[in-house]
Amino acid sequence: IRNALLRIRHKQPIDNLNLGMQPIFQPIFGEQWDELPTVIKKHYSNRPYSDDKVIVDGIMNVECHWPMTLAAPFYRLMGSIPLVTEYGIRCTVHFDSFRNSKHFGFLRHFWFVKRRFYSFRSRMLSLGEDKVIEIMRFGFCWKMRYAWQDETVKLIHDGYGLYWFGHLIPLPITGILGRGDAEEAAIDEDHFAMNVTIRHPIFGVLYSYSGRFKVIQELP
Repeated sequence: IRNALLRIRHKQPIDNLNLGMQPIFQPIFGEQWDELPTVIKKHYSNRPYSDDKVIVDGIMNVECHWPMTLAAPFYRLMGSIPLVTEYGIRCTVHFDSFRNSKHFGFLRHFWFVKRRFYSFRSRMLSLGEDKVIEIMRFGFCWKMRYAWQDETVKLIHDGYGLYWFGHLIPLPITGILGRGDAEEAAIDEDHFAMNVTIRHPIFGVLYSYSGRFKVIQELP
């Protein structure tokens, strides 16, 4: 209650358990945190209630198949993923912490070759254990579970929802939008590869993007 009142007054919450000393994602990975490669730990090193910032830069390929274009107005309204097909796109991602919350922020910049510059924001929030939501505009969110399996970070689809006023409202729309899954794998101590796929039960792969990134700003 005390921290809720502090947030209303735009004051920094009290870190009673001293959780700000450990990365946001350390309890999400649990005992597997110590097994993660160096570059993955750099990627997820942001601490809560802080000004931490990590930046990665890379080249991406994006593929959008025709059924996905039917949902273009929805994704545009959500300020979400770019529904285009293009290759060799430069992309920079800022991972941000916030002094008044334990959210893990994303600011993505896309420099398309054939289209104008595009960016969008989202934020991740732990729901406990390995469960995480990525929150977009209007509180729409993707639910996922994090796992370290076969030398790969896996983001396993767990549905969609609305996150309003601190409450998660499940939305049973996976059969409409498809399921999203992602993977991240270390290449060396500074580079990692990632891919995201949205797959529909009838139409198959609707959308995918993949790339290779370098950590260009890490925590001291």
